[in-house]
Parts: sequence; C-alpha cells; structure tokens
Amino acid sequence: MGTAEASGIDSRLDETVAAIRAKVNMQPRVGVVLGSGLGAFADTLGHLVKLPYATIPHMPASTVVGHAGNLCFGTIDHVNVVCMQGRAHAYEGYPMWQVVHGVRTMARLGVDCVLITNAAGGIEATWSAGDLMIVTDHLNFMPTHPLTGPNEEALGTRFPDMTNAYDRDLRGMLGEVARREGIATRQGVYAAMPGPSFETPAEIRMLRALGAQAVGMSTVPEVIALRHMRTRALALSCITNMAAGMGQGELSHEHVEQIANARQADLERLVRGFILAVAQT
Repeated sequence: MGTAEASGIDSRLDETVAAIRAKVNMQPRVGVVLGSGLGAFADTLGHLVKLPYATIPHMPASTVVGHAGNLCFGTIDHVNVVCMQGRAHAYEGYPMWQVVHGVRTMARLGVDCVLITNAAGGIEATWSAGDLMIVTDHLNFMPTHPLTGPNEEALGTRFPDMTNAYDRDLRGMLGEVARREGIATRQGVYAAMPGPSFETPAEIRMLRALGAQAVGMSTVPEVIALRHMRTRALALSCITNMAAGMGQGELSHEHVEQIANARQADLERLVRGFILAVAQT
C-alpha cells in the first residue's frame, strides 16, 4: 500500500458507513466474514437486508466463484449481525487497503467482534479434508501489509501488538460451542500466502517446518486491520483439501467449494452458536 493509497482511509470509511446507515437502521453486535463456499449462512438471517458491494462506496467486488459480494444485515434470534457474503483478495488486483475495507467497515459500525471464516489447505499429515480448525496464530507471507504507509491515528496505533490477535476468550467461546454441539474442531496456525496459484509441495514442506497447520490466501490482512482498530477477531478454517504433495490428484477451486458446502450445516451451527454466546457476555 503506497502513500497515496494509505491516506484517506478514515474518510473513505466515513463515506462507506454513511451510505450504509442511510439504507440500514440496525446496530450490529457481531460481524462475520464468509469465505469460499460458506456464504449461504447469510441467507439464514432473520429480517435480512442485503446490500450488494457495488452499491456501497469503496467496497471492492469479489471476482471469485463462491463469493457472492453482498453486505448482509439481519438477526440470529435477537442478536443483530452483519455478514460479508464473500470477500476481496489481494490476488484479484486490489490494493491492501481495499482488501480490508470490509472488516474495517464492520469495526467502524461498532461490532463487538468479527468472526472470519475461510477455506484452507491442510498441512498437518494426520488431518483430513473437511476438518474445522480454530486459528490460534498466523504466519504472514502476503506481499504487502495492510498497515504499510502513513498511520491514521484515528484508526489505531502505529505499532499494534499482535500477541492476542486471535482473541483467546473468543477462541474458548467457540470451542465451548463446538463441544456443546458435538462438532469436532482442531486448533492450529494459519499461513497466509499470496495466491492465486496453490502452493508447491516445497512451499508446503517449508510451512510445515515453520509450524503451520493450514494455508490459505486471505484472513491475515483482515485480522491485522481489526487488531489495529482494537476490534476483537477470531478465525475458523474449513480444511477443504490436503495441501500440495499431501494428497492425490490436482487441487482445484471446485473441490474447495464442494468440501466447504458439505460442512455447511456444521459451520452454520458453530457460527450461530458463537453469535448467541457473544450476546450473553
């Protein structure tokens, strides 16, 4: 992110939020980012109001199959929720400030926390496609950083601490929901790679040696941006395939969507339960 791109983030957020509030009279409590193949959850919201990204100033459109490109407002029982039904990625050609603009908008709208979901490749040899992983930490291999450039003090400090980027209390809350629902979950480190090509077997061996359990092409910039704004974040990965060199056959986005769709019901139960648990705190 260059100097010109970095400047004006705060004013762009104000314009985005003003446009949203002119159309939606709701104060969301929880934000959810829905990744590849996971967008159907937004359609389960009560009192659903759906704003296409194209109608919201500065919101980037997603060009990836499985990312519908809507900002959705509604309720889970009595809890007000805002969902990003799909996201933009740096590999689509967007500057990093725009990649994280959606989650920054959620933070500016005043949510208590944001749950980020993604489809990821499994690196742990004992895991299988379809496993669900609560992210505990990350390795960032993205080519640019969302905080590069002049810091806007209205958003956060120049050097945000990342020790508790994936909030411990929220992780414990989601883990408790999973136990109560009888849904098995893993825990591990997520490595963010630039994409859009899948990783090579050599890159996967490197990431495994560095301590990662899963790899993907999103999430980390969003978590950094939220941490910068002091909004609590949590991430949940659906392991949709075993990474390069660990399984049979070629990797494909279609297979990623297929596995994510197969876990849709469990993911919806987890997200719904988490939202209700947050509302009780």
